[in-house]
Amino acid sequence: MTTHEAITKSTRTPRLDIEYLEWNPTGTRTMVLVHGWPDSVRTWFQVAPAFAAAGYRVLAPSVRGYAGTRFLDAATPRIAQLSALGRDLLDFVDALGLHNPVLVGHDWGARAVANAAGLRPGVVSHLVMVSVGYGTNTVQQQLSLEQARNYWYHWFMATPLGERALQEDRRAFARMMWNLWSPPGWFDEAEFEATAKAFDNPDWVAITLSCYRHRWGLAEGDPAYAADDAALEPLPVLADPMLVIHGAADAVNPVHTSAGKEAWFTGPYRRVLIDGVGHFPQREAAQHLIKEIVEFCG
Repeated sequence: MTTHEAITKSTRTPRLDIEYLEWNPTGTRTMVLVHGWPDSVRTWFQVAPAFAAAGYRVLAPSVRGYAGTRFLDAATPRIAQLSALGRDLLDFVDALGLHNPVLVGHDWGARAVANAAGLRPGVVSHLVMVSVGYGTNTVQQQLSLEQARNYWYHWFMATPLGERALQEDRRAFARMMWNLWSPPGWFDEAEFEATAKAFDNPDWVAITLSCYRHRWGLAEGDPAYAADDAALEPLPVLADPMLVIHGAADAVNPVHTSAGKEAWFTGPYRRVLIDGVGHFPQREAAQHLIKEIVEFCG
């Protein structure tokens, strides 16, 4: 087994049986890569082997509602409030006994790594947020008309028609996001179809609807995360070194949405924009992303 080969494994946390991929199990440092929506652990396939070759033990969990990750109890609410994503990540870190890992997250994963750091100060060595700027979880947050337009799918999924569209053809719904969020021609159909197999998880639709509806106060959250919700509002100031990587052609989260966040960090902070790249830098500009992360994390 080489550092370039991924091993599929699973681990149990208090609520989930989390499926994950591992590269270079004997690495001297640990890096956890957390994917977003609508994506899967495949989003890291171009970058994970390079991190492993740089000496990292690389772990890529499937978040709740994706691929082989399953809830342990049928009675557990199928929700995905943002605090729960952070708690899932902390539970994963605890289950594997990880010490000060580098946490890298894209999209939903970016919110997960930031919330994990906010819930447990000092848990990480470095944070990397890709395509999402650090921000609040409150439903009272200000939203520009431009961003409200970009988030059309949030509002659509809040309606019965949008819910039905997601239930009836989840692949078409997800493919629309891939088509809209980055410059034309950035992906091939075979890669999308391989990624979309992760959406066959029986909880994927419920988790997707929950995340976007709860974010705007349109659905109840799980009371089990009430304390975590409270801990993340007001927005915590973080001491962890933070790297933000943002595609300059991101059509869902324009680059200004990640700008001006330095005041929320007391440690090293760096923000990198990649010209001509959309919402998926790890797929569209893998070598650039590898270089920035390896250098930032020392």
